[in-house]
Amino acid sequence: MSLHAFLYGARVSSTLDSPPVPSLDVSARTAPRRRTRVLALPEARWALLATAAFLSALPLHFADAPGWTYGPLYAIAYLAGGWEPLLEGLRALRRTTLDVDLLMIVAALGAAAIGQVLDGALLIVIFATSGALEALATARTADSVRGLLDLAPATATRVTADGEESVPVSRLRVGDELLIRPGERIGADGRVLDGTSEADQATITGEPLPVLKTPGDEVFAGTLNGTGALRVRVERDPTDSVIARIVTLVEEASRTKAPTQLFIEKIEQRYAVGVVAATLTVFAVPLAFGADLTGALLRAMTFMIVASPCAVVLATMPPLLSAIATAGRHGVLVKSALAMERLGEIDTAALDKTGTLTEGAPEVTAVRPATGSGLDEDALLALAAAAEHPSEHPLARAIVAAARTRDLRLAPARDFAAKPGHGVTATVDGRVVTVGRPDPGLDTDTHTDANTDAYTDTDVEGGTVVRVERDGALVGTLVLADRPRADAAETAAGLTALTGTSPVLLTGDNPRAAAQVATATGITDVRASLLPEDKVTAVRELQRAGRKVLFVGDGVNDAPALAAAHSGIAMGRAGSDLALETADAVVVRDELAAIPAVVRLSRAARRLVVQNLLVAGTFITVLVLWDLLGHLPLPLGVAGHEGSTVLVGLNGLRLLRESAWRLRESAGRRPDGGRPRAL
Repeated sequence: MSLHAFLYGARVSSTLDSPPVPSLDVSARTAPRRRTRVLALPEARWALLATAAFLSALPLHFADAPGWTYGPLYAIAYLAGGWEPLLEGLRALRRTTLDVDLLMIVAALGAAAIGQVLDGALLIVIFATSGALEALATARTADSVRGLLDLAPATATRVTADGEESVPVSRLRVGDELLIRPGERIGADGRVLDGTSEADQATITGEPLPVLKTPGDEVFAGTLNGTGALRVRVERDPTDSVIARIVTLVEEASRTKAPTQLFIEKIEQRYAVGVVAATLTVFAVPLAFGADLTGALLRAMTFMIVASPCAVVLATMPPLLSAIATAGRHGVLVKSALAMERLGEIDTAALDKTGTLTEGAPEVTAVRPATGSGLDEDALLALAAAAEHPSEHPLARAIVAAARTRDLRLAPARDFAAKPGHGVTATVDGRVVTVGRPDPGLDTDTHTDANTDAYTDTDVEGGTVVRVERDGALVGTLVLADRPRADAAETAAGLTALTGTSPVLLTGDNPRAAAQVATATGITDVRASLLPEDKVTAVRELQRAGRKVLFVGDGVNDAPALAAAHSGIAMGRAGSDLALETADAVVVRDELAAIPAVVRLSRAARRLVVQNLLVAGTFITVLVLWDLLGHLPLPLGVAGHEGSTVLVGLNGLRLLRESAWRLRESAGRRPDGGRPRAL
């Protein structure tokens, strides 16, 4: 069954079912369509025809005109609004499935059979109009995802040895070099090689202002280049771009069903059979006690309509799929409706350190010249960077990057040599410079300048100490550390506010390094020096204590814990393939603040599901009791039933709004400090 048929029953035509997801071959598409037009939907056209025929027949009917003047118009209304639900209902019946649409058509035909042609036509018209509105809501949901693909240009300018060529984006490969002219959309995810410009990334990252792009910066397919020209190296296949992955994962999510939806489907058939049995009882019992045939049949038809579970069936999936689409627009790929629902259930967060709370790459955090060396901080850093420049070691790249950040001139290095595990040696300005880690057997008391703190033990610093020597004499030290991400403390605080408990830090790193990150982020529960199986054990201990754990990680060693947790989120930019496959959701741009945001979004979706079930249940209960204990006119029953179905469907789509995504809880708080307003 297609997504649309699953969500809205058989009344949604197969037109919406193909294709279920836009082709990733953007070159094959013509001009993008931002929003589905109402009359582009066959459901809307049939509903319009049925409504027009009904409204044309109505004045003739009330004017007591001859039956042949308005009878054909009513017939058109019945056929236009009822043929497709009837056909789909009969197909479902052949599969031994009782479809709620078939119940509606039977009720309308039953009303016509006893002379209530107007009431039956009204049911058909409202039913068809409701189906059209639901189809439109479904199409607009799909538009929000397809619109991302429409942002990607059909072609890109590829730079070759022979010059430039315009090629379809689908033919781009990793390593291709692109020329992005001012005002053009970027054709693929990649990294800037040359040029300076600004990119409007609002459609991908949600950032309200253009972002400066210089060599080394990452750019995303579909974002809009500013006034400068850029040369970009493609780093992801077009089918694996951020946009494409969002669409693919949303498609996969649409095929899954949340536990609430599975429960509803489990009882739906039994409920429908019960409605038929109850309808027959409502008809037969009064008739047996001498009631009028027409009155008994009308009451039974009205009961069948108002007791049908259309709104209940529609209560669950629209909020969850809307939440998935909104999260995808902001760079969080939630893999299924089940995953989205489970995210909102978590009450404890467990976080990996390296690559999750931290950047996962070393940075120079301190530059300390030795007394008497004659060097200041810039000179010491420039000397070390010059010697390290030919090296590909991560520490060397960090030192060179720090020098470039300060715009320091690097002297050329000669006679470069690297000794694995120790460091490098090179001749810089005629003097031998050695940069490396201290020898583990080095007596720091005799090799440290007594008048300086140039050398400090690694454990004290919580980072890696690098000695810089010139002609055999110590001239200073550099300290490199894996710094916490800029939003790590905010994320920890956000998760604490959501769960009521501070996150747990689970890391394989040493206790001092873990404690340093914990202090910087406000985390109090720290568990260090853990092997992968130890992380799993920690997660399971929390869950045995009754907690529902969200684990966030990025490495291969995090995959077991991601699988064991109630819900798992992987950092997407540097995450291992195994972690990305195992996790329930992926933060594409490693934006930590998106984690509490997606949890809040999930909880909002769960609230809407509960709201929808309450609304649907209330409408059904009130209308059924009204029909059984009093006299519920058929037109009013129709309006109440179909109105509740439309209300529930539209309520579920509220999470498509931009305001549904909040990076900070305070954005949703009232000035009086009260709880955030429910979506």
